Amino acid sequence: MPADSLRIAYLAYRGNPHSGGQGVYTRHLTRELVNMGHSVTVFGAQPWPVLDAGVEWVPVPSLDLYREPDPFRVPKPTEFRSLVDLGEFGLMCTAGFPEPWSFSIRARRVLRQMQGRFDLVHDNQCLGTGLLGMLDDGWPVLATLHHPITVDRDLELADNASIVRRLTLRRWYGFLRMQARVAARIPRIVTVSESSARDITAQMGVPASQIHCVPVGVDQTLYRPLAEVPRQPDLLVTTASSDVPLKGLVPLLEALAKVRTERPAELIVIGRMKQGSKIPAALERLGLTGAVRFVSGISDDEVVRLYNEASVAVVPSLYEGFSLPAIEAMACGTPLVATTGGALPEVVGTDGTTGLLVAPGDPAALADALLRMLDDAGLRARLGAAGRERVLRRFTWQATARGTAEQYRELLATGAAASQRAPAARRPRRDGAGVTERLRGHGPWGPGGPWPPTSWRPAWPVATSGATSAGRGRGGRRADVAGTGPGAAAVGQVAPGAAAVGQVAPGVVAPRTGRVATRRC
Repeated sequence: MPADSLRIAYLAYRGNPHSGGQGVYTRHLTRELVNMGHSVTVFGAQPWPVLDAGVEWVPVPSLDLYREPDPFRVPKPTEFRSLVDLGEFGLMCTAGFPEPWSFSIRARRVLRQMQGRFDLVHDNQCLGTGLLGMLDDGWPVLATLHHPITVDRDLELADNASIVRRLTLRRWYGFLRMQARVAARIPRIVTVSESSARDITAQMGVPASQIHCVPVGVDQTLYRPLAEVPRQPDLLVTTASSDVPLKGLVPLLEALAKVRTERPAELIVIGRMKQGSKIPAALERLGLTGAVRFVSGISDDEVVRLYNEASVAVVPSLYEGFSLPAIEAMACGTPLVATTGGALPEVVGTDGTTGLLVAPGDPAALADALLRMLDDAGLRARLGAAGRERVLRRFTWQATARGTAEQYRELLATGAAASQRAPAARRPRRDGAGVTERLRGHGPWGPGGPWPPTSWRPAWPVATSGATSAGRGRGGRRADVAGTGPGAAAVGQVAPGAAAVGQVAPGVVAPRTGRVATRRC
């Protein structure tokens, strides 16, 4: 490794691209950091991350309570191995979301056995109380906060009139109190846009001086124009990584219904509807049955092809902290219509120059912009070319990695995280709070004895050479997929019969794959 390289412990409590932008960010940022000569080890929980060659990983298993096809499952008694497991299950049973808290506690326990093996810890929006423990343990800690989830909560509350549903939502989003408290005490926060930086300060109380902007990027070698793929007239495409009000899918459907009074437009949605979704009723109400198609479980290459087939891409979100789908479409040379929600103007650029921008939640304005684009081939060509040029100039993963590495060096140069905490309005309870407080996720379980137990401790380091190609991702691998060639298995793959936190099968290697990539949505 180069003399100035860093050893990074990267925390990803939901690092799979199925989980949305956080998983995409994890995969591409860690790959580019390794390409720069840094050493990156991802500590990840289920759903397992998708990682590229050269990125190490250590599993930090949860109870996986939300896995498909049995979300909100009841674990077997033998699965409970610690008080954290009990707390995780208890929070789920009381309608809370425990994963940020429980993952952070488990990750801290693993890292306590690895003092001196890393230069810093990079958290990807877990922001659980275990991070405060890591600061106590002497780790320099930096966190990425893509946007304040308070926005998601407020939009969901506004979209639900039922008192019972609103109470359930408030309980589900209860982890936000913990995240706000922890974020305020992390010495250095990286976010992806100036819009998100302002919102983090306004909604989470994090001092502006602690927040630094490093935009995310796109793989410009994958997301590109395909000359051999013809554009389909009147075909629109949008990506909805989650079926929630924030993504603005219902306003888009209402806009599509208006467009179809003048043109035979159709829409492909890259995503899936959740159980109990309002979308089927909206499709029936608007007479759009047969005009809208949902696709999911597709590779990156298939996503690129869809962008190239579409005449227009749409990002109808009510709010975005950045918007990977926007820059993916622009990188493909697909003309974009987007809203001005959150950071979208910052990402898309000037209205009429690199895309068309309309107010969020305004179906009439969205329909007008779509008709304007569909009616003018010259406008589509001009905006498509200008959009791609903007992305290549400003938004690549290489630039994201360089900016992030600079933030690492600033963190280490100031020494802020090694021995002190950033100021905060109040210090979280650290004195062994009661059971009720713990089950709410507002207090860590005491350190207790050594963790993991001696028989569970990870083999270190794990080999990363000699892998063969199989299955997932452009040069990537998935932690829970074994390879097909000689000696191919997942780096950090949990050994047969081992459910221990951080346990790693010694000497096993992740499968590397060809160009068929990460499954989306």
